[in-house]
Amino acid sequence: MVMVTLCITMFSDNLAIKSYAEVTQESIKEKEDQINEAKKERDQMKSSLTDIETVKKELEKDKNNLNEYITQLDASLSDMQANIDALEQQIADKEAEIEETKKELEAAKEQQQKQYESMKERIRFMYERGDTYLLELLIESDSYADMLNKAEYISELSAYDNQKLQEYILTTQLIALTQSALEEEQATLEEAKADVEAEQASMEALLAEKQTQLSAVNADISDKEAAIKEYEAQIAEENETIAALEKAVEADKAKLANQSKRTYDGGMFTWPCPAYTRISDDFGMRMHPTLGVQKMHNGIDLAAPTGSSILAAYSGTVVAAAYSSSMGNYIMIDHGDGLYTIYMHASALYVSTGQEVSAGQNIAAVGSTGRSTGPHLHFGVRLNGSYVSPWNYLK
Repeated sequence: MVMVTLCITMFSDNLAIKSYAEVTQESIKEKEDQINEAKKERDQMKSSLTDIETVKKELEKDKNNLNEYITQLDASLSDMQANIDALEQQIADKEAEIEETKKELEAAKEQQQKQYESMKERIRFMYERGDTYLLELLIESDSYADMLNKAEYISELSAYDNQKLQEYILTTQLIALTQSALEEEQATLEEAKADVEAEQASMEALLAEKQTQLSAVNADISDKEAAIKEYEAQIAEENETIAALEKAVEADKAKLANQSKRTYDGGMFTWPCPAYTRISDDFGMRMHPTLGVQKMHNGIDLAAPTGSSILAAYSGTVVAAAYSSSMGNYIMIDHGDGLYTIYMHASALYVSTGQEVSAGQNIAAVGSTGRSTGPHLHFGVRLNGSYVSPWNYLK
């Protein structure tokens, strides 16, 4: 009965070993796929980088029309920002994958050590007892049936030893592939980081090109009155766009008069550019930096690097997430009771028209699109159709 029990145990172990072998083989295949995927990712990243010289050549066609030039250039800037966002997400994902692969490698090494210790114990036992104990088992059989039973046990024991060896070999192979996968993932991570730096450098080069062209336009306008008129026309265009949006919102609210409408509860705004507090241009009358005359500045400019987060200052409904050659990529949010906030010159927009947003939600990235010569957020507040000081609402 004891011998039968031992045989049953050995059969159970073999089933478990087979299951382990299958699982390990699957893990080995996954690691091989992981290595190939990491190599493909690196190739894809190389092909996705912006060819800045090609972009500049395309822009040459539109230089005679400033608005078309700015629109085309800003589209390229937005594409670059989207590529940077995708690369940064890839970096975050890859860092998580690397941590997971490290855990898998550590687990495989622990399993290998356990298998090694088990095999050492088995080899020590075989050495100390010698091969004669198997013969003794057969000789001591009480009957022919008992001898067959013991012979089957010896066969199973030999198969078990062989399977343990195969198990150890598979684990060793898995460790080698996991280590290779880890190295490939690390190489992909470094490539992604380098590509982000390269794309950011391309963005800076394009922004410098834009600043040069805008400065050249200002320099070409020798008559200050003409320059002032152009600036006023630019502001008028912005105001016309914003006023039209407000009118459309109010019209929609009138249609929904019988339904609940948004009301502003009087709370203070969240700072819209959290990592940066330097005001490069304040609200109110100021000496225009290029025109040299006193002009009204209808918001506050927050100096910040391209790609920095822009947050919704307060909860509300996005009534515009669009582009104009003057404001660049901009967002307008309705907070109720005629109160709106406006965010201009973004490099990327993360919300869409009609979307509900919460105070502090990431809605865009700082940029220099539209009539802008450097990365910043132009933040404006309107109440009942007119611009008011943002400082009335900011913490």
